[in-house]
Order: sequence, then structure tokens, then C-alpha cells
Amino acid sequence: MTDFTGKIGLVTGAGSGIGRASALEFARRGAAVGVLDLDERTAGRTAALIAAEGGTAEAITVDIGDERSVRQAVDRVVAAFGGVDFAFNNAGVPSTDRQLTEMTAEEWDRVVRVNLTGTFLCMKYELPALRRRGGGAIVNTASNGGLHAIPHAPAYVASKHGVVGLSKAAAVDHAPENIRVNSLCPALTRTAMYDAVAAGTDLTARQEAVTPLGRLASPEEIAAAAVWLCSAEASYVTGIAMSVDGGRRA
Repeated sequence: MTDFTGKIGLVTGAGSGIGRASALEFARRGAAVGVLDLDERTAGRTAALIAAEGGTAEAITVDIGDERSVRQAVDRVVAAFGGVDFAFNNAGVPSTDRQLTEMTAEEWDRVVRVNLTGTFLCMKYELPALRRRGGGAIVNTASNGGLHAIPHAPAYVASKHGVVGLSKAAAVDHAPENIRVNSLCPALTRTAMYDAVAAGTDLTARQEAVTPLGRLASPEEIAAAAVWLCSAEASYVTGIAMSVDGGRRA
């Protein structure tokens, strides 16, 4: 297992799903973790789970679409632990199931504000913190929808393509500072949110039928990819969009 002892990181959207699984895994490997989420209750629950396993965590409430909130959240991680060595910007929102011509400007703005602007704001304040530590790694959650189109999700697809492009741009600009930036592109994952949406439908069966591995990912499998991208084992990996999708892109 990659050792993160002495390392300090933060995970957004860490109150549930992929974010919670990732925060737990970073902590199990020795990192002190800032557990960031819009929901104070779920962030606290993740931090409590980490503490129960003997790890170190700080629950922090953040609205990643609000610059002041992001700046304060990153500052709190630095104040609590002394810096930031890695960040997993995982928070995001889905988009309403409708075509572009049926989408309101308000819906468009909501999705782009969180998924794309939120990722920009997180990196804006994480990058100087990483620079002060002599470098580090950032992973941004995009989606398979950041690599190809998903029907009836124009705002989501556009925002996630934007995350991939933004990550590549940051990777090139900040490589001389020993900072690596990658995006992670999972397909549908068996989170509690997904299970609630899929309940009573044949969605899972249909998705499994078009996945070569024949099943959907668990949050822990996506977390493992995020942890690897933040680790020293991925020291020469930057600017990529890693598809974690059970073979669907192939």
C-alpha cells in the first residue's frame, strides 16, 4: 500500500459516495484529511468514521461554487494540519434529463457553477498551498461524460469536458512547480445516490449489459484510482484523463 504518512490532503464531496470512500482510504494510508462537503452533517459523519479507525480528519463545510467559501475551507485545512500536499476535487452535481433546447439558463448556470467553476475555484486556492509544500498532486473528478456525449445531459457533458480541459491546462502550467494535475473519469458507480435513482428501474441491468466487465464500479474502486493518481507511484503522470469504466470506452 502506498504510504501517505505525514501527507496532508483534502477531498471535496467527501460526505458520501466516492468522496467518502476516498477520504477513508487516504486516511487509512496515513494522511491527515480535510473532509469537505456542502452538507455539514455528512462531512462530520465521514470525519467520525476516519477517527473511529484511528485516522486524522477535519470536517469542513464548503460551497465550492462560492469563492469566499472555498478560500476559507482551504485556509482551514492549512490551519488545522500545516499545509496541503494533495487534493481530490470530487464534488459535483448531475444535470436534469433534458435536451439543450428544453434546458433553462438557470439549470445550465447551476451545473456549470458547481462542476466547472467549482473545480476552478478549488484549484485556485489549492495550487498556492501545494506550491508552498514544494509540489504535490491534484485530481479532479470529471466523468466518462467528460470524454464523450451522454444523451440528454448537455450541461453536465459540457461541464465535465471543461474539467478535463482545465485539468490539462493546469497540468502544463504548473508542472515546473512539481505539481501534477489529472482528471478522473468514472462511469456510473454504485453509490447510495445511484441506488436511489435506479430503484425500481432496469437501469443497472442496462448499464451492466454495455460494460465489458459486466458490473458497475464500487465507490472504493474509483477511490483506489484517485489515491494512486495522488501517490508517489504516479510521479510521472500528469495531464491525463483516466477512464475508470469497466472497459466501456474500449
